[in-house]
Amino acid sequence: MKIMVVGGGGREHAIIKKIKENKNVTEIFAVPGNGGMAKDATLVPIGAKDIPAIVEFAKNEKIDYAVVAPDDPLVLGCVDALEAIGVPCFGPRANAAIIEGSKVFSKNLMKKYGIPTAGYEVFDNAEAALEYVKTCPIPTVVKADGLALGKGVIIATEREMAVDAVKSIMEDKKFGESGSRIVVEEFLTGPEVSVLSFTDGKVVIPMVSSMDHKRALDGDEGLNTGGMGTIAPNPYYTEAVAKECMEKIFLPTIEAMNKEGRTFKGCLYFGLMLTPDGPKVIEYNCRFGDPETQVVLPLLESDLLDVMMATTNETLDKCEVRFANGAACCVVMASRGYPEKYESGYEITIDDEVFDSVYVAGAKLSDGKLVNAGGRVLGVTAVASDLGSAIKAAYKKCEKVKFENAYYRSDIGAKAMKALEEN
Repeated sequence: MKIMVVGGGGREHAIIKKIKENKNVTEIFAVPGNGGMAKDATLVPIGAKDIPAIVEFAKNEKIDYAVVAPDDPLVLGCVDALEAIGVPCFGPRANAAIIEGSKVFSKNLMKKYGIPTAGYEVFDNAEAALEYVKTCPIPTVVKADGLALGKGVIIATEREMAVDAVKSIMEDKKFGESGSRIVVEEFLTGPEVSVLSFTDGKVVIPMVSSMDHKRALDGDEGLNTGGMGTIAPNPYYTEAVAKECMEKIFLPTIEAMNKEGRTFKGCLYFGLMLTPDGPKVIEYNCRFGDPETQVVLPLLESDLLDVMMATTNETLDKCEVRFANGAACCVVMASRGYPEKYESGYEITIDDEVFDSVYVAGAKLSDGKLVNAGGRVLGVTAVASDLGSAIKAAYKKCEKVKFENAYYRSDIGAKAMKALEEN
């Protein structure tokens, strides 16, 4: 089978490494991929949002199956376009990807179908939004409606911050047209949990829960990032919580999308807050999370490609999806200065013994050498029988990966370990 994976980050590298385990796979194309994937896939220099070129490539190469991984091409209808030429895909069509593509849509969906989430107000007028945030309870959360590379959410702990957030999103167009509408949301408290799930529009099979670390610096200090590391499973996500989420959130969401004529097939990501009033949805993503994928997929014992094809064929109820009982930790190695200004072009060296555990994101090939070319450069993952061992092993592996100006947090998993000790 010839497989095409659309995307170019650490998430896509993790997907490619896992798909490679399927014996029927003869070739994997990464579109566009990155230099760090060159040993695992054939790189195709087509942008992930260049849907006409992606379709043309799939047609010419006679691709048997495509995985559309990032949010942008999903929201833009990449799956629809590939299916139109007969290429089956993993990922939702555009009318279902809107669950991430528009926060206004997803909040209204939850309100309509009684799915627990934070209280909110929607604004498409900056003046009205500014009036509201001058009197609303603080802290509050201000969100751009559309996609914003995971950075369109501002937690305003002071009123001035809320006012500045509205101005920067709606008036200064910090996130372009994504900020034409905003959601101003009640601030929730409690542990956060990420749950990725496979769904074929009929059944939902949650994957191992995980805990992301968004802040740039140790102790959850510094600016928000795309994610500095993650662990799985999340100790706060107990069996009782999982049961409640299935009954009140997961299945109702799938049923709601079906009722709206927007059947969702692929990976639906639930970003949850375990509040004193029970689990509530912070956000939906229409695809695998990054870097959550880098800990969830290494724990998957079933064949990923088989599971993906079952979501496409609506046969997930007949497919065994099995995860290992152990734990995983991923430490993201970034360019020092990220998420603000950083330098790139430094050679990356990865010891052969840890290469299979490294998922490359912000890197490219230059004169035959792999060099850093982004803020988040790569993720280093370890799997072990328990979380403490997985964390130690991941940091040990980080020592085998080197590039100038490399930076990573030293406390990935510390909060989870504390939670385990308290229980």
